[in-house]
This record gives sequence, structure tokens and C-alpha cells, in this order.
Amino acid sequence: MRILCVARHAVLSDHLASLFRDFGAETLPAVGLVEAVEAARSFAPQGVVCDYDLLATVPLTEWERDPQLARVPIVAVSLTRRPDDVHLLDVNSVAGFVYLPSLEQEDGVRLLAALGGRGVRGGSLRPRRDTPGSVSAC
Repeated sequence: MRILCVARHAVLSDHLASLFRDFGAETLPAVGLVEAVEAARSFAPQGVVCDYDLLATVPLTEWERDPQLARVPIVAVSLTRRPDDVHLLDVNSVAGFVYLPSLEQEDGVRLLAALGGRGVRGGSLRPRRDTPGSVSAC
């Protein structure tokens, strides 16, 4: 499974790539949405993990209008914001949200399986019992 890991700066995109590589994905880090669009066209990801703060501040217009990229599900992630703190944009491609500090190996593997199968939308991603809402689908 190929996952494109997008963030506002290289340190965070590299961290996301490392984290999801540990879950078994082939990953590629990208900084910003312009670089992400270029990388996605050649990398052909099956899913995108993107820093929530980037998604909340930059429109995904080019991504949504591209016939290939518009079908790739995007999962918003954050190291600081919990699911109750976020307001996912009304964007077709944003499939869900993950609060990374509570993401365990089992959750990460299940997330990859959902992205590789029928997608997060309509899937059942349950959070860890001790951290309500660590993973939520839109």
C-alpha cells in the first residue's frame, strides 16, 4: 500500500512517513499541497495522510479537480488536536481524522487496510477504549 504523507514542513512529513512505514506502508513524504500534487501524480498513492492544520488552511481545489487524485482518500492527522477540536472541511476527499498520540500499531494497520480496501468512508474504525475518538471516519 502506498501512502503519501503531507505536512507543512519536512520534519513532520518525514515523521508521518516513518510512522506509517512502521505500519507496513510504502510511504513518500511531501511538504505542502503543491509538492503533494506533483508527488501523487508519479507515486500513485492509495491514500494520503495529511497534517490537519495544513488541510484547514489551504484549499484542496486542484486536488479535487484532478480526475485521478480526487479518488484518493485523505486522512487528516494531528499530533496536537483531538477529534473534538477539529472541523473537517466539506471536501470530498477527506475520509477521516486520526489523533496520532493515541494511534497504536493495531489501529494503524487497520487504517491502512481500510484505505486499501473499500476506504475509510463507510468503514468501521474504532478508537482505543482508553482514548475516545482517536480515530474517526467522516
